[in-house]
Amino acid sequence: MLNLALIAMILALLIPLYEAWKDDDIWQTMLAFSSVATKTSVMILLISVLRDDWMIGVVGVIILSVGNAGLMLLAHILKRMGDYD
Repeated sequence: MLNLALIAMILALLIPLYEAWKDDDIWQTMLAFSSVATKTSVMILLISVLRDDWMIGVVGVIILSVGNAGLMLLAHILKRMGDYD
């Protein structure tokens, strides 16, 4: 049952990638990558439950908590660069 949930999560992971591929807007692309990072960390947590391995779960929690910080910094830099143009 959890394997089917993992397959559904992988299919849901492909949706924002497809939307980012269709659109040339940088903000839409960054939003898609943020969504992918969050979904991937939740998938890592599910895999840690399936394997009963808490070390993998710790990695998933770290990615979930600080994984999008670099993306937010990049968005702020892009916004600042757009202000000067």
